[in-house]
Amino acid sequence: MKTHRIAGSDLVKAAQLLRSGELVAFPTETVYGLGANAMDSAAVDKIFVAKGRPADNPLIVHLACSEEVTRVARDIPTLAQELMQRFWPGPLTLVLPKQKDVPNQVTACLDTVAVRVPDHSVALELIRLAGVPIAAPSANRSGRPSATTWQAVAEDLEDRIAGIVCGPPASLGLESTVVDMTSIPPRVLRPGGLSIEEMHSFVPSIQPYSALPEHGSESLVHSPGLKHRHYQPRAAVMVVDLASLTPSDFVLISKFRHAHYIGLTPPTNSHAFQTVLVCKNAEEYASKIFDFFRQADLLQADMVCCECVPEVGIGVALMDRLRRASHF
Repeated sequence: MKTHRIAGSDLVKAAQLLRSGELVAFPTETVYGLGANAMDSAAVDKIFVAKGRPADNPLIVHLACSEEVTRVARDIPTLAQELMQRFWPGPLTLVLPKQKDVPNQVTACLDTVAVRVPDHSVALELIRLAGVPIAAPSANRSGRPSATTWQAVAEDLEDRIAGIVCGPPASLGLESTVVDMTSIPPRVLRPGGLSIEEMHSFVPSIQPYSALPEHGSESLVHSPGLKHRHYQPRAAVMVVDLASLTPSDFVLISKFRHAHYIGLTPPTNSHAFQTVLVCKNAEEYASKIFDFFRQADLLQADMVCCECVPEVGIGVALMDRLRRASHF
């Protein structure tokens, strides 16, 4: 299949492809998404084939505005409506009871559906032009670091999908926060671009994210991105606290011929790393981590050393992604 490169200013073609049952990757504020008509089960099947994605991993449905939520969800709690009004468009995904005509492929046969309105002008215009809800996981091969640029999409999915909308890099760089609104009280199933601190004033009772075992928990399957291993570059990933590194840790790092480093603090042994990227804050770190993983792969790194950060704000989501990518 030939993959068409589509300018962000020429979305009519991309919308036509989506309506005809094809896959199109497009930019959002979080990461690039791989879109299909959410109401077309055959089109949704193509997502799983293109990504090599397990069928028990549900998808997020993207809408152009909150008024469209009843197309895919029902029995929407008042609290969910308040969160939509405050945080949509934005990096917040709500898990709600689904409408019966939403294909089972979208929801992994669950009776709930994950929904959001992205805060990105290109994504919103594309959904509006397509005229259908768009099911869209991250636009990368399953297990690989999420794609934050259209070039990363092409690296993973060239000739597997019909089109790539070539927009700017994703500004947040981490996926959306997922909140289960069918739980009382609501709880965070996946940390992401919207912090729990920001939601607390609207939902004081919201339950924070807690890492759960990979198998045997129903909570995991309600949210994309939790049940299977994700975000890993080909290089081994080590998450470290620079203040507590021991001489034996440095010996371990030195055994790797092509080690790379990313964090907030310059490493004292910078000579041990082929590339050193020091970010000014956790937000910048989060926005660059997936691209850094991919660049390390291009440079044939055999190890990526990632400094841990305090688990507040975006740091909760960043540490979640680092742990899931870690080989140690």
